[in-house]
Formats: sequence, structure tokens, C-alpha cells
Amino acid sequence: MTASASPAAAPGHRLLLVEDSETQALELRLQLEAQGFAVQRCATAEAALDLLNTDLPDLVVADHHLPGMNGDEFTRQMRLSLRTRALPVVMLTGTRNGERHGFESGADAYVEKSADRDLLVLRIRALLRERRGGQAEGPSGAAFRRGRVLVVDGSATYRAFFTGLLTQEGHTVVAAADRSAALAALDEPGAAFDCVTLDLVGSAYDGIALCTEIAERRMMAPEGGGNAFPLVGMAGDKPDKSLLVAAFAAGADDVVSKADGEVLAMRVRGLVRRRLLEEDNRRISGEFGDRERAVERARAEAEAAAARAALADALEQANRDLEDANRKLTEAQAKLVQAAKMASLGELVAGIAHEINNPLAFILAHQGTVERLLGELPPPEAPEGQRALTKARDRVGSMRLGLTRIQDLVLNLRKFSRLDEGERGLVNVPEAIETVLALIQHKLGTRIHVTRDFSGRPEISCTPALLNQVVMNILGNAADAIPGEGTITVATYSDAETDMIRISDTGPGIPEDLREKIFEPFFTTKPVGSGTGLGLAIAYSVVQAHSGSLTVETAPGGGASFVIGIPRQPAPA
Repeated sequence: MTASASPAAAPGHRLLLVEDSETQALELRLQLEAQGFAVQRCATAEAALDLLNTDLPDLVVADHHLPGMNGDEFTRQMRLSLRTRALPVVMLTGTRNGERHGFESGADAYVEKSADRDLLVLRIRALLRERRGGQAEGPSGAAFRRGRVLVVDGSATYRAFFTGLLTQEGHTVVAAADRSAALAALDEPGAAFDCVTLDLVGSAYDGIALCTEIAERRMMAPEGGGNAFPLVGMAGDKPDKSLLVAAFAAGADDVVSKADGEVLAMRVRGLVRRRLLEEDNRRISGEFGDRERAVERARAEAEAAAARAALADALEQANRDLEDANRKLTEAQAKLVQAAKMASLGELVAGIAHEINNPLAFILAHQGTVERLLGELPPPEAPEGQRALTKARDRVGSMRLGLTRIQDLVLNLRKFSRLDEGERGLVNVPEAIETVLALIQHKLGTRIHVTRDFSGRPEISCTPALLNQVVMNILGNAADAIPGEGTITVATYSDAETDMIRISDTGPGIPEDLREKIFEPFFTTKPVGSGTGLGLAIAYSVVQAHSGSLTVETAPGGGASFVIGIPRQPAPA
């Protein structure tokens, strides 16, 4: 939560910060100035007292541990002077015992240095509100009067205990057990309390709601009515921040634990003493002022801002988790599709090898026998016989060419799949590329001319899938992208660290806004039913497995140019 500026902490209030540590002083000053306060700093208590002789701030924030005069003695010196004895003091300390010493020395509030800094700002605002509200003229001009305290507590036992404790302090105490009794005591004609204590967590009434009602009555009191009493909430041991913030927002000026009655009594004593001192100051100096009428709204604004920030953080984290899960799911789907595709291809190749190779070998053997026997036949004497023999020999030769092409096709399919060669090894780049070109010849036909430039190293260390799967997917996409006649250029080149393969086409190219998406699984620019969107995604994953790179550029002819980069690795032993 971040405390924000509000009418209770309007810009223009001047604070004196007494802190010897340069680092902590700078941190506190920046935070307080960000809330609209004007901050002046002294490094020692002696320097602060000299400054107070010439210039009075609205509030003093002092460190307990100071060089020379410590915070307790500094506060006592302030309380001895008529000029500064009613000036609010917030004591900063790093120990729990500092709370008791701070109140005994006359400090108005105690804040641990390790506490939430927002609570420090709320305490300062509450003290400033008390000071402004207490500037109305007091109800009595007598030289001395006893403090009047209203104790609101649903527990009869604790009400009696605390009433007795405050009576021993010399205060006049009025006790109320519930909401109606408390409001009746406040509405009693001539009632002017110097402090009101309210149990915030009791079961007899809603403590926060009653705190709001009492604070509203205090704010609506007539000018000069003297009802700007401090309102102290009481809670259990170590009340949490949410309760503190709710209490301050409801109008409480402080929240004190009920666990230590002596500390609570000292807190009330300090508040009553400062109120009586303010009355004495007004009587002596004749200073009058207007009562503060604005209601404290900083807590609600800060709490709403914190809730919005927490909701935004939670939503952002949920979106990140969802994106990460979606990415992992998409990658898993792509890998499953690739694995199924390669497994199907392996089964297909195995079937071709089994179903075609054996009859192909049988036919080739008989074709060779027929071709040999036809070659051994003597030429016939009749011209018709000679023409028939020549035609038979030509047909048998054509049969041999066709059967050889079938044999090469089966061999290329087996070279392409190589499912049993998943480890890295030296792969002949030109041979592998020629194999792929032979397999997609049906796509190229006579309309696409392929230009080759194998200037790079002839062999690179990789898995066969790198050249077979990746190069085939890119070449297939290039052939599909060229609408009519065109050219595909396949070039290899190498430098000291990388072997590269560049495949360029004369197609329409890939727009800039799509280049970041083409490697995503299931993204395709082809018409519905014409592509799965997995070709480039699979190619990208294969290249990544080699710690390489796959990028797309604009080809010199205006088409697309894919560059495969494989880091150089030593040849396997």
C-alpha cells in the first residue's frame, strides 16, 4: 500500500527531521517530501534545539539514538520550553523498549524503524490533524484543571481496570459499555473530553463503525467547541496493518495494544498532557485557530490503489502462466506430429523396400538376360526381321532405364528417411541436397529451374534429418510459393565458425509482419486445406537441436531467402 496525499496531509506542513545517518535521513526525506511535506533536517539534537529557537515546524521526527544528546533527552528539553512543549514529536527507534521510554520522555508517537513506512506517514498525519483540531479555544481559562477521559469498552472487567488506572493518573474518567452510552456521553451538554479511548475488537459493538461515528461528531462540533479530542483505538497484542489502516481511516489518531495497560495509560497521559499544554499556550499567547474539518481519506485511496495493483499483478502472472502453458502444449503437439510423420514415413519406406525391391531385382535380372540374348541373336536376313530385332533391343533398353529410375527412387527414399541414423555424423551436403531435389522433382517439373552453388565445405557434422527434413520443407515451400515459372537457388558457404545453406526463390516473398510468426506451429499462409503449418516449425526445431539458426530474409530477386546456420563442430572420431 502507498500512502497518498489527502486533506489530512496537505502540502505546506513543515517537518523537522533529526537523524544522524545520512542514508536513512535521505530515504525518509524523499518519502516525506513525496507526500507533500516540507522537510528540514538536523544531524544532532543540539543543532535541532538551536533551530527551534528561531523557527518552529509543525511536527518533529527524531531518532532515539543520536550522537551526544539522545532522543529522550531532546524531547524532555522541548517539553521544558513554553515555545516547544506542545509541538508533536514522533520518536524513531529500533528496539521495543523504546516505546516505553519514548512515551515517558514526552514523545507523542513511537514508530519502529523496521515498521512499514506508510504507517509512519499515517501517524504523522494523525498528529497534524490533532494539532489543527486542538487549536480551537479551550473550554476553561482556569490555571489548572484535571483531564477528562471517555473510556468505551464492552468488557466490564477491563473497563473497571482501565478506569481505575486512569483515575490514579489524576484524570476524571467517564466509562461507557456500548455505542448508545458512548454517544450519550459525547452529546451531554457541556461535555468536553480531552481524550476518548475505544475498544476496536470487542463483541458488544462494531468498533470501526463506532470509531467513524465518534470521529464524525468530533469533526461536526461547532467552531470553538473544544471537542477536537484525540481518539485512541485499543486492540489486541500486535494489531495487524489492515486493522491499523482501517482504524486510521475511520478517524482514530492512534491504535495501542491492550496487552500492556501501563503503555496505554502512558499514551493517554501524553495525549491529555499535550492537550492541556495547548490550552495553556492558547491562554498565554492568545493564539486561536480554526478546527480541521476534512475527513481522513488517505487510507481508503491507498488501499484501493494497492488492491488495483495486486489485481493487475495477479492478472499479469496468470497471463504469463497461460502463455507458457500454451507454448509448451503447442511445442508438444508439433513434436508429436513430427514423430508420427517420421514413423509413417519409416513404415512406408520399409514397405517399399520389401514390396518393390524384390520384384524389381527379379525384373532387372530377367531384363538383363533378355537384353543379353537379344544382343547375341544373329541379324535376320529379311528387312522386317531386322527392324523387329532393332525395335526389341530399343524397348529393352528403355525398360532398363525405367527400372533404374525406380531403383534410384527407392534408394533416395531410404537415404531421406535414415530413421536408424539419429546420431551426428559427417553428411555429404551436395549429395543430400540432390537427393531431396530428386524426391520433390514432381513439384518442380519444368516450370522451376534450380541453380546450385556448392561453395561451402562438402561435409558437415549433423544428423541426416537436418538436411533431409529441413531442406525438403524449405524447398517444398519455395516451389509452392512460385505461382508460374521461376528459379530456386541453393547455395552453401562456410566461414571460420559456421556452415551455412541459403535457399532463395523468386516468389512473392514474406511480409515483414509475418516473419515472426512463420516458425510458429500450425501457422500457415496457404489456403485452408493446402498446408498444416508444421513444415517450418519442424525445420526450426531441428535446427535448434543443432544449436543453429534459421532466419528469413528478402532474396535479391524479391522473393524469400532462408538461411540455415550450423555451428562448426569437429568431425567424429
